[in-house]
Amino acid sequence: MSISYFNTNTIYCGDCKDVLAKFPNECADLIYADPPFFSNQQYEIIWRDGYELRAFEDRWKGGILNYVEWMKERLEQCYRVLKSDGAMYLHCDWHASHYLKVRMDDIFGRENFRNEISVKRIRKNVREFETVKRLNVAFDSILFYAKSDEHRINPPMKEEHKPARWHAFDANGLRTGMDYELFGHKPPEGGHWRWTKERAEKAIKDGKLRPNPKTGRPEYLIPASTHTILTSVWDDISAYSFKSGYPTEKSEALLERIIEMSSEALDIVLDPFCGCGTAIVVAHKKGRRWVGVDVSPTACDLMERRMRSLGVSPNMMGMPLSEEDLRKIAPFDFQNWVVKRLFGRVSTRKTSDMGIDGYTFEGVPIQVKQSDDIGRNVIDNFETAIRRKKATKGIIVAFSFGKGANEEIARAKLYDGIDIKTITIKELIESRNRNSQARL
Repeated sequence: MSISYFNTNTIYCGDCKDVLAKFPNECADLIYADPPFFSNQQYEIIWRDGYELRAFEDRWKGGILNYVEWMKERLEQCYRVLKSDGAMYLHCDWHASHYLKVRMDDIFGRENFRNEISVKRIRKNVREFETVKRLNVAFDSILFYAKSDEHRINPPMKEEHKPARWHAFDANGLRTGMDYELFGHKPPEGGHWRWTKERAEKAIKDGKLRPNPKTGRPEYLIPASTHTILTSVWDDISAYSFKSGYPTEKSEALLERIIEMSSEALDIVLDPFCGCGTAIVVAHKKGRRWVGVDVSPTACDLMERRMRSLGVSPNMMGMPLSEEDLRKIAPFDFQNWVVKRLFGRVSTRKTSDMGIDGYTFEGVPIQVKQSDDIGRNVIDNFETAIRRKKATKGIIVAFSFGKGANEEIARAKLYDGIDIKTITIKELIESRNRNSQARL
């Protein structure tokens, strides 16, 4: 295991099971995990790249039990890298929260379960009465576990003004013996003293314990208060926000509460399923160090942009950066990498895309080839795809282009008015490196 692989203020691209396996033991103070929910394919696959597609297949093959086992391997790594006085918050929904709690009990120990926090979901539209089969789901669950009794929280408080009031014990009062000795009133038989005699006598002396004027039974004073500790039902904030356009983006208010509750300044906050990066954004704003992990290079790109908007230059680990890396990755992963480097959008069609793999923001068609020495026939087919889209420009990206390709591009521009630009992978990598240096 290489300890040097673990660095704070770093975004790691990869499956968190493999990434965390390279981290040292007990290196994170707080873990917030928002894994893909066990719901349905369209909801699960956000970035639509090959990394996500394969991860989705890994989770779903075999149904809920396979999903839970898929999660178990990753939760075990989370437990290992969490410090002995740390805490983990696992965000889940009704599809699998009960299964995941059993797994978390096994890994963290039932005695280290602290709360199941209910946090408000987005409001759903009310269905037609005839089609309703269940109530609308209003809350997600967040399973809060400490690694040991060493963990202490800074409980969130809410403003709640309550006057001082006297509160009666139940029918047994202070239990056998105490009531009679103190107030001359004997309670029902059975039970043990609820308070020690010394505590009760001191409370009487301080004016905090007295007999009820009507019944003679003891009652104690609850002092006036302006704030109370928040309960595990968080209906004052929403779990979700959509500032970055990410369809399952969690709100900064939620992460602020969790980070402030279970970490201190300069603590290390780890998010092993980082998505669009809200957890690391909030951690940075709150003066914590942070580590983000996600399987999708597209997600990691977005996280990098969000952190740079805060004036932070994050370390990027595991991203495909060299020609050698790019020759090895899956075809759609390669297409996605290229189109994102061109600041474009990937085609939503994964098969039968008619020769178009993506578009620039200006709508120019992009074709991507994970091969060398592109020939005339490839260019000719791309021309057909451009005409079909009623466009006059196109961009084609590959490792290299042959003489025939360049000749066909010149002919198409001269005789057909179609302007095709070629870009090599080497040029894209060099452009990315120049842009990265310019931002530093």
